[in-house]
Amino acid sequence: MPPLLQMSAISKRFPGVVALEDVHLQVDPAEIVGLIGENGAGKSTLMKILGGVIQPDSGAIELDGEKVVIESPRAASGRGIEFIHQELSVLDNLDVAANIFLRREPTKGGWLRLIDNARLYREADALLKRLGLNITSRTPLAKLSLAQQQLVEIARAISAGARIVIMDEPTSSLTLSEVRRLIEIVRDLKASGVSVVYISHRLHEVEEICDRAVVLRDGRNAGELPREEINHDRMVRMMVGRDLKDLFKSGRETKTDAQAADWFSVRGFRTARYPQEAVSISLARGEVLGVAGLVGAGRTELAQTIFGIDPAIAGEVSLDGKRITIKGPIDSIAHGIYLIPEDRRTCGLIVDMNIRENISLPKLNRFATSGLIQFGKEKAAAKQACQSINVKAPSIEMKAANLSGGNQQKVVLAKWLTLSPKVLIFDEPTRGIDVGAKAEIYALIRELSNQGVSLIVISSEMEEVLGISDRIAIMHEGRITGVLEREQFSEEAVMAFATGSNRPAHMEVV
Repeated sequence: MPPLLQMSAISKRFPGVVALEDVHLQVDPAEIVGLIGENGAGKSTLMKILGGVIQPDSGAIELDGEKVVIESPRAASGRGIEFIHQELSVLDNLDVAANIFLRREPTKGGWLRLIDNARLYREADALLKRLGLNITSRTPLAKLSLAQQQLVEIARAISAGARIVIMDEPTSSLTLSEVRRLIEIVRDLKASGVSVVYISHRLHEVEEICDRAVVLRDGRNAGELPREEINHDRMVRMMVGRDLKDLFKSGRETKTDAQAADWFSVRGFRTARYPQEAVSISLARGEVLGVAGLVGAGRTELAQTIFGIDPAIAGEVSLDGKRITIKGPIDSIAHGIYLIPEDRRTCGLIVDMNIRENISLPKLNRFATSGLIQFGKEKAAAKQACQSINVKAPSIEMKAANLSGGNQQKVVLAKWLTLSPKVLIFDEPTRGIDVGAKAEIYALIRELSNQGVSLIVISSEMEEVLGISDRIAIMHEGRITGVLEREQFSEEAVMAFATGSNRPAHMEVV
């Protein structure tokens, strides 16, 4: 029996970039294939070719042993290939059923082709029940959580008769329980004869569910691992071409008395999301304070309120022993307090602008004379900022939209580094970023810490928050339930506080 899919000698070049060079990918019927690699390794380009979004410069694609040309996403769908993107492509102005059957609505009335709403909702409800989504298909999509919207995309793929489902970072924004449910659904798809190409930077998920792992590095095949050989260390070694030792290194072994002072503090802060809960945190100069908690705990809302995006209902902020007033982001920026948001594409960058424009945007007056921008000064500053944190791009004139996730994150960071930060708030600093780029972000955090910058690092990845932090504050339903010193760190302690259960007997709330 031939493989379900065979991509052979696929190559693709963009101006100044070799995205793919002689890449091969095979997928068998009812197989889950993990496709892994660093950002920029070529995973997305390869899947866009399979999904008909772009065309290869050379190479061949075979389905069931027959050579095919996939000229468009609609053609891909017609051949049973469905793509579930990391950035979901649902329409929140329609209800669930309309999203599932968009452009494939069941009709009645012969040549009149009237939409058969009774059948539409009946079949949509059956799909939702199959996926364990306990809502009616008449629910407006805007009312669903991100995880529920993702299940709607999966329902759409199933309804279209998918034979191959491509999942691009499907769990990057999901809670732990939602991740477990999605993994069950992936296994159910396999059991029903559907093949899955599973793209993820969460290597433990690849290890758990994939039958085979295919590794790309620098646009080429770096190798593949059969089920019995898939493990974290081997995947990392093939992805980056080296062992990643000491991924997390403590910024400082000890603190002086001066460092132990409350250099930056937030007292009695009440956010609009949880107005009844008062939050207080403090940081030493150069300290990394991790903020852990489950999705919905109020961590992002706290960060946005500190930065001034959302007004604080109550509370005060002090920096270097002086109380400061923050009525908006302009005030935060003036005091050297900057936010690197979770959604870097929407909130951290203007993706249609190039790297240079994004970096200089918060401080254009520094590059202007009599109201006119001095482009030479602007370019020099942007180049220096990119070089200082190793932004990988052929030119600072490259659009931010065309950068990998890790390099987009670096551009957001470069924007603030040129303004001499005193406090940096990272919200999910490595979401959707590969293991090699993670190591670079962690190194930058340590370097900033050693330079005296205080950092608040909000993270949903347990390994990350335990590895990068000097202390960890844990939130549950809008309040700080515990603060752990480094010698108290453990997954069990963090989860006990994060779930709001009774804290471990040996733990004290600091």
